[in-house]
Amino acid sequence: MRVGSFVLGAQFPGQGQGEALHRAVRSAEVADEAGLDTVWLAEHHFVPYGTCPSAVTLAALLLGRTRRVRVGTAVSVLPTVHPVALGEQAALLHVTSGGRFSLGVGRGGPWVDLEVFGAGLEAYEKGFGESLDLLVRWLREPAVGAVGDRFRFREVPVVPRPSESLSEEPGPEVVVACTSPAGVRTAAERGLAMLLGMHVGDEEKAEMVALWRRHARAAGHPADRVRGAAHVSAGVCQIADRRTDAAETLLKAMPGWLRQGLGAHVTVDGRERRMRDPHAYTELLCGLHPVGPPRLCADRLAATAERTGVSRFALLVEGSGDLAATEENVRRLGAEVLPRLR
Repeated sequence: MRVGSFVLGAQFPGQGQGEALHRAVRSAEVADEAGLDTVWLAEHHFVPYGTCPSAVTLAALLLGRTRRVRVGTAVSVLPTVHPVALGEQAALLHVTSGGRFSLGVGRGGPWVDLEVFGAGLEAYEKGFGESLDLLVRWLREPAVGAVGDRFRFREVPVVPRPSESLSEEPGPEVVVACTSPAGVRTAAERGLAMLLGMHVGDEEKAEMVALWRRHARAAGHPADRVRGAAHVSAGVCQIADRRTDAAETLLKAMPGWLRQGLGAHVTVDGRERRMRDPHAYTELLCGLHPVGPPRLCADRLAATAERTGVSRFALLVEGSGDLAATEENVRRLGAEVLPRLR
């Protein structure tokens, strides 16, 4: 089991964007010191829900500032970027970091981002598979050309080649954010591990893992690869000596951030969207994830791993909205929870 942090650069009410990004960077540095496995970085555009618009850029900074921890994107939004451009960045980070970079990708949502970056709604609704295949080819082959619906270009050499890294891994792993059966099938057919959202519980995650395994076997992937797929579960972690104190910390801070952040999303085509009740959503997250004393947090993580078959965790640790409290939360996760899991 491997436990990491999930960093959004969340802008809480009354905070500036620079403050949110400083907390994001510091929490990653502390995660490296505290012994966490990975720092996963979210990406959002034009909303205070998350102030990092380029997870791969922030990953580059953090790989330079850390020495041990793996850094991954969770996720780079594939419909808004050219897959070759993202592949070049991922290969560069893989080679220069000695293999410490993981590339998580996803479809994102039907947001105004698609208009701003010129991708259009079709890139979100129909183009994800083509973009994903081109990206994966770029990370695995010495030269790549394209003859698809969205991308057409002559064969060009891959520079730098991920295989030129001095690490044992031939290239950066690719993880796919999955929120639907169609997304699970997309990842499984390509043999790519899933990143599962924090809004679903163990039962639904177990069903998604089982569905992934069925599709992966049907696609002809080897049995050992299917069994050993290292899926990632996103969640929330807040540590305190009493569960009520941990939950109170989140219930005081997170609803305001969720109301402000989620409410700022604008759809590209004017479709109606229903926002979750921020307080009820925070209560749901407190019930699903490791929130409370260290032993409870360790038991919750171990139980989720056993029930779902998920072996990696990306835990939101900045739910208090406070820098000092976030740093303490990360240190306690490393010092008091991880040893109980090992």
